[in-house]
Amino acid sequence: MDTARTDTFAGALRAAIAERGLGLERIREHLAQHGVRVSLATLSYWQSGRSRPERRSSLAAIGHLEEILALPDGYLASLLGPPRPRGRWLKRVPEQPPPAGPEWSEPDQAAWALRQADTGRDHPLTRLSQHDLVTIGPDRGERTVRSRHVLRAEADGADRWVVVVRVDEPGRALPLLRPLRHCAVGRLVSRPGTGLVVAELLFDRALRRGDSIVVEHELVHRPPYPPATDCGRTFRVPVREYVLEVAFDPLARPVECELYRTPAGGHPDVRPAEVDTGGALLGVALDFGPGDYGFRWKWPNAHRLG
Repeated sequence: MDTARTDTFAGALRAAIAERGLGLERIREHLAQHGVRVSLATLSYWQSGRSRPERRSSLAAIGHLEEILALPDGYLASLLGPPRPRGRWLKRVPEQPPPAGPEWSEPDQAAWALRQADTGRDHPLTRLSQHDLVTIGPDRGERTVRSRHVLRAEADGADRWVVVVRVDEPGRALPLLRPLRHCAVGRLVSRPGTGLVVAELLFDRALRRGDSIVVEHELVHRPPYPPATDCGRTFRVPVREYVLEVAFDPLARPVECELYRTPAGGHPDVRPAEVDTGGALLGVALDFGPGDYGFRWKWPNAHRLG
């Protein structure tokens, strides 16, 4: 295959179709036999570069395209480039930063982060469920963030989850990343001057289309611990279930807590929230996103840190 034509998804698809001598109608029929419906116009747009697979139904076609075109598993998926931004870690820890936006005010930092890891391999992953547990210490600072993701592959070859950690406070030590279940840390690059860490969490197996996996990992912050006053996520794709827990130390109980949900392009829904008898805030969202979801709180002035 002519490598000059295969440095992009469109070029690779166009070259493979030409090499196999297949028409777009034949390819469309093959996809339909596997339950994936893609129009001739869409296939034409993909090979011309006018558009690219983005929706879940479109991503499901990639593995079948590789099969009928006799391409290695994951080859086309690896050429899709960085995925669309898919939300961020609690408060200041984006999973995939957007090219530009309010929480990423410097586009060159976002671009640098996305160049540090192979994001093409986690592009076809659908987020079924995620659970974030944030622990707040007696000094009111965020100590750990433990995250559990249930993911499903919509194409063959997904073998990693890319994590981008950003710390806003100047001079604060970068957190440690600990893999807990079904993953190991692969490539890890830090940029202390901008508070950025990029890491690949490598699965214990490569997924095929339809496979699911549970991945757990934890961020461990190091002192000093600036007081935390909120935590939440910005989702740029839907999640079927999102659970957010914030566990407070008995010596650090907040006041005036509130839960906020803001659908993309919609009006914010803010309502009071109460810390339960166990000292935690709990929020559950179903079929949420895109949008923002999280908690905010204040600290009592009478309490003096010692």
